Amino acid sequence: MLNHDAARSQQVRITLNKFRLSQGNDDLSGPGADVTNISLIEQLRWCSRAADQRCSHEGEEDKTRTKFFKSSFGCEKLLQRLDQLFASPELEKMPPDAIASTPAKIESSPPTNVSALQAGEHDHDSLFEHVAWVYVFCREHLFRDDTERIIAVLWPGGQPGPGTQLIELGCGPGFYSCRLAERFPDISVTGVDRSESQLRWARERAAALGLNNCRFRRINALRLSYADAEFDIVLASRLFTILPEQDRGIAEMYRVLRPQGRCFIAEPRYAFRASIPLFAMWLLAGLNRSRNGYREPYKARVFSAHAFESLFPTQPWKNVRVWREGRYQYALCEKG
Repeated sequence: MLNHDAARSQQVRITLNKFRLSQGNDDLSGPGADVTNISLIEQLRWCSRAADQRCSHEGEEDKTRTKFFKSSFGCEKLLQRLDQLFASPELEKMPPDAIASTPAKIESSPPTNVSALQAGEHDHDSLFEHVAWVYVFCREHLFRDDTERIIAVLWPGGQPGPGTQLIELGCGPGFYSCRLAERFPDISVTGVDRSESQLRWARERAAALGLNNCRFRRINALRLSYADAEFDIVLASRLFTILPEQDRGIAEMYRVLRPQGRCFIAEPRYAFRASIPLFAMWLLAGLNRSRNGYREPYKARVFSAHAFESLFPTQPWKNVRVWREGRYQYALCEKG
């Protein structure tokens, strides 16, 4: 398997070691020592500690975080190497379904512990809380930017109507919410996510852009605290890679949409590449899954073409269009 390739693993260690030494930090061993052979997990843990130290230095957390990412501090090298670790020309030539992970069974019954779905409960056990900066970096630098595709599909004329109400589910650090709010100041954008750490990044982004038409709330996408038919547009990107109950998520999308409202969904097709953020977060967390109880899986869930299309008949959509482009598959659903 590619992720056990000794030569590539050694390349990762060498790159991380060069970066660590270039930062003048030798806490893993003696000053100037060659730690190339130290385990990859220890190298990754050091990067995490370095990030935390930089982000909290002299109490200027927000400013330092911004500089941290703009300077492409060693995380970029790290994640580029992780990307290479999972990449392969042979994999690129294979049909998507051949390397897609098996999707979890779509459940129709409510969970036994409904209160556990409320936003905030057990969120301290989320990787997105503990190592939020990894996902933020991936969203900024590794994931596809579908902004123009979203606009072209949702608003073929190029302009949404004034007062359009849009909600993004699983908004993370607010990448799309802020971009759309900035592009169209006459619409109202709401981003929701379970992770307060991710939302902190989103709010900082919105504040830096001076956006008055964009807000973020800590809400579980499986139990939205909104009335029926409250939004014109629902947006979800990479939400189902970790969402435990897909049919409940689709039902909530349908419920909060107004008649003639539309839902745009984007999901990755390749399990290896889609798993890079989770893989990196698990390594940086440095704990065993059975002990820490993190709810996120080791590997992202991706859907075969058939499984993806099977998500939508669970609700009485007026129209459903599904298509694939490169590493992603998309759906546009219209409510009657």
